[in-house]
Amino acid sequence: MKVYLFYCSTNIDSDELTRACSEYGNDFHFVPLPCSGKIDIRYLTKAFETGADGIAVVTCQKGECRYLEGNLRARRRVEAIEKLLEEIGVENGRSVLFEIGDNGIEGITKELNDFRLKIGTLPSLTPIAGNTFSKR
Repeated sequence: MKVYLFYCSTNIDSDELTRACSEYGNDFHFVPLPCSGKIDIRYLTKAFETGADGIAVVTCQKGECRYLEGNLRARRRVEAIEKLLEEIGVENGRSVLFEIGDNGIEGITKELNDFRLKIGTLPSLTPIAGNTFSKR
């Protein structure tokens, strides 16, 4: 199983996040961004095309974005990829957005683990030609 984890490296320490998620083995592929608003639907789509079973985007809290609306843009893009996956016949719940809260990295890692376990119950996706997927 592979979960791509896109996160705002401005508000989240990469080393701390990697250490906190290390107990889950190699299930997470970390993708730091200068701001979660830099996430693009093409990046999210490419993650699935290259074998991701799920994607998670971690943002700063509402009203806390250094770039004003980055976390709001990220939310809209995660919603858009979920709709796109539904259109091609992939079940809902393979993408999620988490806001870093008062519990910091510890809170996020618990949510990420719950998401990882949920993804583990879904059929694996196998990328096939033409940018569509088949379920294994």
